[in-house]
Amino acid sequence: MVDIFDEVSDDLRTDRAIRVAKRYGGVLLVALVLVLVAVAAQQGWNEYQSRRDAKAAIAYLALTTPLDAGGTLSDTQGDADAKALTNFAATAPQGYKTLSQLRAAGLYADAGQLTQAEGLWNAVANDPDADAPLRQLASLLWAQHALGHAPNADVLARLQPLVGGGNPYHGLAQETEALLYLHEGNNDMAKGLFKQLAADPNSPEGVRDRAAGLLAKLNG
Repeated sequence: MVDIFDEVSDDLRTDRAIRVAKRYGGVLLVALVLVLVAVAAQQGWNEYQSRRDAKAAIAYLALTTPLDAGGTLSDTQGDADAKALTNFAATAPQGYKTLSQLRAAGLYADAGQLTQAEGLWNAVANDPDADAPLRQLASLLWAQHALGHAPNADVLARLQPLVGGGNPYHGLAQETEALLYLHEGNNDMAKGLFKQLAADPNSPEGVRDRAAGLLAKLNG
């Protein structure tokens, strides 16, 4: 008797499944198609991004390899290379865009065109899609080059997020802050920061050496 009830239950489940399939089969088929289309689209997008990034890497290396070869660039050549990098950045994927802007800013700065350089550093610093360490680097470079011609309060404001011990640029940021105080004539504040830097094992060796040398001069 138990087997008969089981068979009846199986038949009922089968019949119910058939009715559900007839009623919702079209919807389920559409849903399945949409899932397959979404998967194919994601795979296509990933493949497109890979090809785009590979193409961008080749273009970026073509622009920067001659610069890395060494030698001193004339201001004219530096300006031309900076413009080429800026033009490339306009359509490059995010990572290469940021690197190109930073490289172009450096070339403009070397050529004495600080307005163009500072514009690019600010663009990177304010770009929410750029990596945080690169945004911070852009702020530091802006502050280093703005020292002496931008308002000191503006320079200090840009340095404040960078001077903490946990920041990778804290040594260079503190050095710039100390130079700002020195420029203001606030020798005591400058000496205090140079003393910290000279004894800071986490600061770059060059920063420690410069701090020790300036501290010795100030203590004269």
